[in-house]
Amino acid sequence: MAPALLDVANWSTWAVCAVMKVPQVAAVLAARSARGLSVGSLVLELTGFLVFLKYQIYYGYPLQTYLEYPILIAQDVVLFLFILHFSGNMKQALLYAVTFVGGWYMLTLQKWIIDLAMNLCTLISAASKFAQLRCLWQTKDSGQASALTWGMSAYTCASKLLAT
Repeated sequence: MAPALLDVANWSTWAVCAVMKVPQVAAVLAARSARGLSVGSLVLELTGFLVFLKYQIYYGYPLQTYLEYPILIAQDVVLFLFILHFSGNMKQALLYAVTFVGGWYMLTLQKWIIDLAMNLCTLISAASKFAQLRCLWQTKDSGQASALTWGMSAYTCASKLLAT
């Protein structure tokens, strides 16, 4: 692929990732409800993002190859807290935080752990999407699910495929 096209793919991916979860957060805040959104899906998505980020840092990859992940993680955490709040489960936030922080450190206790976790990232990501779709199917209501956020996610996946 031409270097100019790679630059466009990378910069556009970072730009989209910078605001990817904003429509989803806005929809939840406007409705003051998390109906139709899956906590399990977000937990899986955060897990995949954290594993990918830790792997990139552990192996010393250049920052531009994973710059969007800290941005996405921050947005997911905000969205996750709003979902817990509007679902009446805010008491679980500390448990999730301890689990994620503990998992972050456990990933690099042994090299094989981070390697295995990274190999499972695609499965984790797919499971996240299926968990959200399952939630939508069960509730028979798209609730606060943002089509714009899903569309931006599809774009970034496609652009990363081209860029890598």
